[in-house]
This record gives sequence, C-alpha cells and structure tokens, in this order.
Amino acid sequence: MDTTEIKWSELPFGYFKTDYNIRAYYKNEQWTPIEVSDSEYFPIHIAATTLHYGQEIFEGLKAYRGKDGKIRLFRWDENAKRFRYSAEGLLMAQVPEELFFQAIKEAVLRNEKYLPPYGTGATLYIRPLEIGISPEIGVKPSKDYMFVVFVTPVGPYFKTGFKPTKIAIERDSDRAAPLGTGTFKCGGNYAASLRGTLRAAKSGAGSPMYLDPKEKKYIDEIGAANFFGIKNNTYVTPESTSILRSVTNKSLQQLAKDMGMKVEIRPIPLEELPTFEEVGACGTAAVITPIGEIIDMSTGENYHFCPDGKPGPITTKLYETLTGIQFGDVEDPHNWITILND
Repeated sequence: MDTTEIKWSELPFGYFKTDYNIRAYYKNEQWTPIEVSDSEYFPIHIAATTLHYGQEIFEGLKAYRGKDGKIRLFRWDENAKRFRYSAEGLLMAQVPEELFFQAIKEAVLRNEKYLPPYGTGATLYIRPLEIGISPEIGVKPSKDYMFVVFVTPVGPYFKTGFKPTKIAIERDSDRAAPLGTGTFKCGGNYAASLRGTLRAAKSGAGSPMYLDPKEKKYIDEIGAANFFGIKNNTYVTPESTSILRSVTNKSLQQLAKDMGMKVEIRPIPLEELPTFEEVGACGTAAVITPIGEIIDMSTGENYHFCPDGKPGPITTKLYETLTGIQFGDVEDPHNWITILND
C-alpha cells in the first residue's frame, strides 16, 4: 500500500492492515524459530483449547517515531514479563523474553512504512498474542501453542483524546472475580466487560467504571484501563486482586514520585471519589485520559471534575512527561526506552 495516502492524524483506534506478521509455535516443549507471514489468517483446529476453554492471552504496546527519526519502544520488557505472568495464570507455555523481543522488533521493522510520522498523534500499536492450538474436548490445557505478533497504526483510544471524558459506574456486571483472571491479560476478561461497555455507551459515556466484584464498595478498573486519582499531592490508584497490572500506571507512579508526590496503592472506597482534585484512566492504548464526569447508572448520581473543561495540571504534567519520554522529547532517566533502528 502507498502509505502517503494515509491520513495519520485522523486514524481511529482500530485495525488497519499492514504487510507482515510474525509467528512461532510451541511444540514438543520448545519454541520454533520465528516465521514471517503476509497472511492475516491461520488455520485452527475446531477443537483447539483457545476456542473452547479460553486459553488466549495478549499484550499491547506501541512503537513511536521520534522527531529524530528513531523508532522507540517503551518498557517492552515489562510487557514481556506480564505476558509470561498471564501464561502462567492460564497454564500456557511461557514465551521467553528474547523471543518476545525478536518477534516485536521484526514485526515493527518489516512494517516500518506504517509507523506514523512524528507529530501526527498516531502510533504503531503492537499486539502480541498466544493461543492454545491442541485439540482437546476434556477440560485441560493445550500441549501446543501459537505465538503471533502483528502491528497496526492507531489514533487515540478514546475519541476525546487528551480531553476530559465521561465515565459510567457499572454495578450490574463484573469483568472478573476477586481471585479469577482479572490480573491476567486474557480475552475472557474483555468479553465479560462488553455488557458494561455497551451500557456505558448508551449513557453517553466512553467507558464503564467497575466496582470491586465482592462488595461493590471500592473502585476497581475503568473498562480496559486503570483508575487513578490526585489529591493532596498524592497519586492514588486501586489495590485489587481483580485488575490488570498496567505498565502505564506503574510508570506514572514513578513519574509522580519524580515530581515529589506521594504514591498510594490501596482500596479506594467509592465514597472517596468526590474528594479527588483530578481523576483519570490510564493504559497503553489510552495513555492518560482525564475524566471530567462520572455518572452512576444505578443511582443517577453524578461526579464532576475539570470545572473549566480542561485536564488538571498534574494530570497534564504526567501526560506530557510520559509521552515526551516515549517520543524522545523528554529525558529518559529510568532507561525505559529501547531504540530499534540505531
């Protein structure tokens, strides 16, 4: 494809076909060398464990083109670590760090023409995934696995971009159980969140806010992103056994400390919500999305933030610092960046 025809700044957060994807297979208790494919499809057995018993995990990270033309990855090793953690949780073969990086690098460089130009607000989203491919009818883990990495250029996850969005509190469904799969990045969690996502959309909100699945008293997670709140020079984010370990959230905690702020990881009662000066959602896809309004779909209660319609000053500084590091515009004091085309 002639990429000069792509309107980079108008890209949605959606799938856009690129030229190549990378694959490897786990057979006889070892991983095969990577393969390069130009097909968007692969054959799969009708009894594969991924189809029947949900043995599927994935990751999300991005490649960034800097003003200097260099291609940057942000903390890919943390994604590799979480990928292995998810595999362990679903009793799947773990992808070694070296294979994870090799596949990502190959996928990005072979599709370099789809890496959005600096300053367009778009990035190259990287999706590693692993599925169980052995045929099983009994409930048991697969023996064989397939590891795939594909990439696609994307715009902002939330349509509002870095502007305050509306969130809806979801009480009628849970995305994960307290000791279930919530801390693993697997497809089942996202399937479970679709009902809440649809209800939130009907309320005019960009995403649902889930409360803890046990007591419905504490803030848990915002759809596909983590929650954070700012007050009294403190960055506060939920502690829970049912939410995803966000690499972005972990990075923001460090940046908050760098700014001289305190960081608290603890249960956050819903009643505490009005006391926050700023609130937001964070994740690889969303980066940071400031929250301007939260509605409770069950009680009708509303919580308002961003009174002037603009993101708060601390949220803004965190966002600018994080994205500045990712694009190479801000110093990287923690060595989070890996350059692929040196």
